[in-house]
Amino acid sequence: MSQFRFCPVCAAPLEPRVLKTGEPMRLVCTGPTCGFVFYLDPKLAVGTIVRMPDGGIVLARRAIEPGFGQWVFPGGYVDRGEEVRLAALREAREEAGIEIAIDGLVGIYSYPGTAAVIIVYSAAWAGGVLTMDDESSEIRTFAPDALPWDEMAFPSTRDALRDYLAGRRAH
Repeated sequence: MSQFRFCPVCAAPLEPRVLKTGEPMRLVCTGPTCGFVFYLDPKLAVGTIVRMPDGGIVLARRAIEPGFGQWVFPGGYVDRGEEVRLAALREAREEAGIEIAIDGLVGIYSYPGTAAVIIVYSAAWAGGVLTMDDESSEIRTFAPDALPWDEMAFPSTRDALRDYLAGRRAH
C-alpha cells in the first residue's frame, strides 16, 4: 500500500485497515495507545499558461524526471501554507525568469493513480526575460498552432493547453 512502514508519532508498525465502509484502506498505527492514522493526501501543484506579447505560449523542456526531454508550462509544487496564486507567480519567476499577471483559472486536473492535483492558471507576461533554470534544458515560446503536442510531459499539460486554446475556463 505504501513505502511508509512505521508510525511517525511513536515508531510502532503501521498496518493497512478499512476504517469506514466505502473508504480506501488507511495506514493505522499498531501501537497500544497511539492510534495514529496516516492519511496519504494528494500533492498540490500549480502551473501557468503564459502568453507573451507576440501571442506565443511559454514552454520549457524538462531536464529532470519525470518527463525528461519533454515540454511543460512553468509550474511546480505548492509549499505547505503557501497561497496557490503566489505559488504560480513564484514558479513562473523560478522556472522562466519572468513576472506574470494571472488573469484566469484554466482548470483543476487530477488523474487516477497519481498523487498530484494540478491547478492551472492563464497569465500574461508582465516583465523579465525568458531564462531557464536547472530543471530545464531549453525554454521558448510556441505559436498556439505550433505547440509540440507529441512531446508534452504530462497529461495535465496537454489537457490544460487544449482547454485554454478552446476557450474553456473553470468557473
